Amino acid sequence: MDKKLMQYIPQNDIYLFNTGNAQKAWLCFGCRYIPEIGLHRFLLWAPNARAVSLVGEFNGWDPAATPMERVEGGVWAVFVENIGLGGLYKYAVTQANGKVVWKTDPFAAWAQNGSDNAAMVYDDHYEWTDGAYMKKRAKRDFLHSPMSIYELHAGSWKPFSYERAQYRDLADELAAYCKEMGYTHVELMPLMEYPFDASWGYQVTGYYAPTSRYGRPEDFAYLVDRLHRDDIGVIMDWVPAHFPRDEHGLANFDGTPLFECKEKRMAEHPEWGTLIFDYASNQVQSFLISSACKFFEEYHIDGIRVDAVSSMLYLNYGRRDGEYTPNREGGYINLDAVAFLQKLNRTILVNYPGAITIAEESTAFPLITAPPENGGLGFCFKWDMGFMHDTLDYMQLDPYFRSFNHDRLTFSMMYTFSENYILAYSHDEVVHGKYSMINKMSGDYDQKFASLRTLYGYQFAHPGKKLTFMGSEFGQFIEWNWAQPLDWLLLDYPKHEALRQYCRELNHLYTAEDVFYRCDNSWDGFRWLNVNDRDRSTIAFLRTYPGAEHGIVCVCNFTPNRYDEFVIGLPQASTLHEVLNSDDERYGGGGVKNSGTIYSHHIGFLDMEHSAKITVPPMSCVYFRYRPKKQHLHH
Repeated sequence: MDKKLMQYIPQNDIYLFNTGNAQKAWLCFGCRYIPEIGLHRFLLWAPNARAVSLVGEFNGWDPAATPMERVEGGVWAVFVENIGLGGLYKYAVTQANGKVVWKTDPFAAWAQNGSDNAAMVYDDHYEWTDGAYMKKRAKRDFLHSPMSIYELHAGSWKPFSYERAQYRDLADELAAYCKEMGYTHVELMPLMEYPFDASWGYQVTGYYAPTSRYGRPEDFAYLVDRLHRDDIGVIMDWVPAHFPRDEHGLANFDGTPLFECKEKRMAEHPEWGTLIFDYASNQVQSFLISSACKFFEEYHIDGIRVDAVSSMLYLNYGRRDGEYTPNREGGYINLDAVAFLQKLNRTILVNYPGAITIAEESTAFPLITAPPENGGLGFCFKWDMGFMHDTLDYMQLDPYFRSFNHDRLTFSMMYTFSENYILAYSHDEVVHGKYSMINKMSGDYDQKFASLRTLYGYQFAHPGKKLTFMGSEFGQFIEWNWAQPLDWLLLDYPKHEALRQYCRELNHLYTAEDVFYRCDNSWDGFRWLNVNDRDRSTIAFLRTYPGAEHGIVCVCNFTPNRYDEFVIGLPQASTLHEVLNSDDERYGGGGVKNSGTIYSHHIGFLDMEHSAKITVPPMSCVYFRYRPKKQHLHH
């Protein structure tokens, strides 16, 4: 290669990549325009390839026209003129066995999707307007701030006038909707490029490219920018657990297992038919960590949810004894994946102030949200799968049987402070024959709505951040289907619109009342008032924090029985005032209320010195503002 051009080969960046320390590998690899010489530089990591050439529209897709040269570090390079924005290209890789395979650029900033899968030349450009938001985010204490997340699939949230939703149309409608509804964050199901629509985005081929299904990269940037304008954070699902076998993708890239595990049986995911990354590889660490960093750096996202963490942590995930290779200590924990996740979290949290990382992890693996220096994985939050399963199982029971399963309601408080949890009713719970949220509820039409309002009231008062999947807030009756938009016409029916209004007021009350989140991760913020009332299937508890001037008492009744003169114990002489009632007629309920101020009496109940009598509507959740007569609330 010409010596003049060699100076534009970033040797130091290649070294960082090969040692596992690259955090911005997209600035080195892939297609980059070099303004000093007016050429586009293409760099590819394929150490075991016999030869590589660049093919594209610019050279008539001729594999002989633009050969690449091998430079140090297992990297191939070429400089090209006269290739414009949006120009299609691929790499023709002569693999170790002599077979020529056309590959999509693993570092493509923009790519086609579906059966067409070429990369497209793209030079990043977007004028951001979220400077004030980003400054505020950097100072935010997310652990003690409200988080009500609206999870959605970009392609099926709303019907648009053409075949697919577009990032820009989605941005304006979504921002307006989330602002009105009171959601603090959106969580977007994966938007990194993927070929197969029905994978919902969880089988990624383009780890550096927002999917072109919905527009150009700058359109995705606009979506984030527009949400930030309304102070709505953006979390993105990110998938480092596995990748698909598509020939144009990462699989067997240079004729050898480059991105996947070197041992064949450990490279194959036993349940999903996909391939598993080699977390021990320095280059794979650089590749994946840089992918996450790109979306924080270039697209200003506020968080990632790491999908399928359990499948990363266990070598025997989905495998029987004898079907996996133990780790170097003879155990079944994937020590390389543990080290990778610790490194990922450290990198993100150090480089992007205010950013959050979330684990979808379904086992009792310890210390998911503890810092790596304390032996933890370093995530900010973990989805509470136990709360989700227990409460949904409970709500599907006929109320008659609930008294025998009371612990399903209360067991979560035995462990809820062991991690920083998000209480998620996600897309996974409304597919594959599991029924929609409203249809999971026991009972007839009216009882289903009353039950779902009660469940959401409990979810929002329970310690932990909140997540709702799109459509669940207005009672979508059919399961979610990625290929069709939500049934927004249901809002023409009073019960559905009333449920939406309830969820809206629940969100706004949650963010306005800091007792729900100021002390979310210790017993200082929560006290049971009645935990064992299994015969009536009710629970009552107090949310507060040390020094708070008032608290919120939450009373839930999971039966269709009304309870008058219902006694609850209170820690101090106090007053109660109803602030939210899921049985309110405005929300589609029967209208059983507590009017005016309720005064406590110095009559002990359970382990408390004071008590009050309230009315508890059938199948309901009621919040009361609790004001102690002393100046401050003592816990």
